[in-house]
Amino acid sequence: MIKRVGELMPRFLAAIAAILLTSPASAQDVKIDAADTAWMISATGLVLMMTLPGLALFYCGMVRKKHVLATMAQCLTATMICSILWFAFGYSLTFAGDGALIGTFDRVFMRGVGMETTHPLAKTIPELLFMLYQMTFAVITVALVAGSVADRMRFSAFVCFCVGWLFLVYVPIAHWVWGGGFLGAAGVLDFAGGLVVHLNAGVAGLVAAYVVGKRTGYGTDNFAPFDLSLAVIGTGLLWVGWFGFNGGSALGANSRAVFAITSTHLAACMGAATWMFLEWFTRGKPSVLGMISGAVAGLGTITPASGFVLPWHGLVIGLAAGAGCFWACTKLKTMMGYDDSLDVFGVHGVGGVIGTILAGVFATASISAAADGTGGISGLLEGNGNQVLLQLYGVGVTLVWCGVMTFVLLQLINLVTPLRVSRQSEIEGLDITQHGEALQ
Repeated sequence: MIKRVGELMPRFLAAIAAILLTSPASAQDVKIDAADTAWMISATGLVLMMTLPGLALFYCGMVRKKHVLATMAQCLTATMICSILWFAFGYSLTFAGDGALIGTFDRVFMRGVGMETTHPLAKTIPELLFMLYQMTFAVITVALVAGSVADRMRFSAFVCFCVGWLFLVYVPIAHWVWGGGFLGAAGVLDFAGGLVVHLNAGVAGLVAAYVVGKRTGYGTDNFAPFDLSLAVIGTGLLWVGWFGFNGGSALGANSRAVFAITSTHLAACMGAATWMFLEWFTRGKPSVLGMISGAVAGLGTITPASGFVLPWHGLVIGLAAGAGCFWACTKLKTMMGYDDSLDVFGVHGVGGVIGTILAGVFATASISAAADGTGGISGLLEGNGNQVLLQLYGVGVTLVWCGVMTFVLLQLINLVTPLRVSRQSEIEGLDITQHGEALQ
């Protein structure tokens, strides 16, 4: 065996060298635009900020004190692992080639990319920047899933999950919707991630919550958040970062980006207000936790529609988000009997479904059209009822693939390392048992 490995190693190293040493592509006919590039560098930074520190603070503020560092460690881990793997293979498999099911290896380790190289989907910015921007989407999607199994998932199992889920679930679905795959070719609309990010993460979180099981003491112990002020700060960072998430998906400094940002902000405000008033009416007091949950619900729900709709549509979608996600987190969760620690499915999964369907209702041809006025897509309100059916098709495909592959992946990981910590470790806290550290 050792002799055989010795024979194959030179070939392996030669192949890697060929990939890394490929000459950069020559300049293309399309001129890189300085304004678009500057905006997309900013948007990339904003979306990365959504995970670190945005999501990390949002999540750690809602868990108990003994799990705060472990929760932040999961966001940090998703960032570093997914970034490396996206650069190496994920981007190429998602955005290189136009196969119906998966991309190619043409851009592994970003080979062939030069100073003036662009991608057909983003012709006015460097392709390396397009790769970085899309990297931040992959990072936060994987990190979102961690919220469903907070307080109980073994760190080694989460590391394995980051690697496996990125390639088995995120990359295929992102290619199908955005990279030239069959869902995008069929006409399914998803401007910034209703299917690829939110429904994807929500379904994975729901499956993980069922497979890993409920937290020790769920339903009897006091699970009050450690520090909601951290969660509010995290919400603010997510809210501002979402301007890069949705506005950046216009892939340029243009009017479409402004429309997307405007509808995003309005949806967040309406989602927060709706949740606040529903909680006020049903429970007698409007909670801070409810308001920030409603804001995130509005942000996630408008995401797939943000670049296709008018600003006032953002208000309607925010209203639907606040009401629908409030019901999912208070009623559906109890009916289905799952322990989704931080309501990833109730907020992101349900919000992703609502937003994706409503994109098919409110899509406006004048907003969705290309810069030259062509390619505008109409929704139900403009007489194209078929778009709603296409949106439902996209929801169904994403739900089934993500659900099945997440379940299979978790079972495989469990063969290598237990998915959850021991009962005693959970009681002591993941901070000290998984990382040897604790807040004082």
